[in-house]
Amino acid sequence: MIRYLVGDATAPEGDGLRVIAHVCNDCGAWGAGFVVAVSRRWPLPERRYREASRLATGLRLGDVQIVRVEPSVVVANMVAQSGFPSPPRPCALDYDALRRCLVEVALWAEEHDASVHLPRIGCGIAGGSWDRVEPIVALCASRVPVTVYDLPTSHRSAL
Repeated sequence: MIRYLVGDATAPEGDGLRVIAHVCNDCGAWGAGFVVAVSRRWPLPERRYREASRLATGLRLGDVQIVRVEPSVVVANMVAQSGFPSPPRPCALDYDALRRCLVEVALWAEEHDASVHLPRIGCGIAGGSWDRVEPIVALCASRVPVTVYDLPTSHRSAL
């Protein structure tokens, strides 16, 4: 079961270890959308993402980076966006890569007795549809507790 809350996914509610999962692109570009809120709070996930993008192997769809940012909080950088949306291709979210990423996150969370927290991943800049993303998130929720956060209306209009 997925729990829905109005709030900030970078301030996950609850006790115990919490994984904040979000979507990154495979181009090494970080600077718009939810990643801005992540970087504002913790610089390390961006640093690790950029380091990986400079490696010879680069970032590949389906890759996941688990980055501890606090004793009880980790950030999962999930590479599930292929390039950037454009008029002929308005959706850059790769649903298969997202599924692979979330399976890996769910297994990691299960192994570490953690819960997973996320915004409506892949449905902003990446152009994905929540109708298609939600069943993928539900697969993760079948293994570990999952909370999806929606910003309050006043915060959404400020973005």
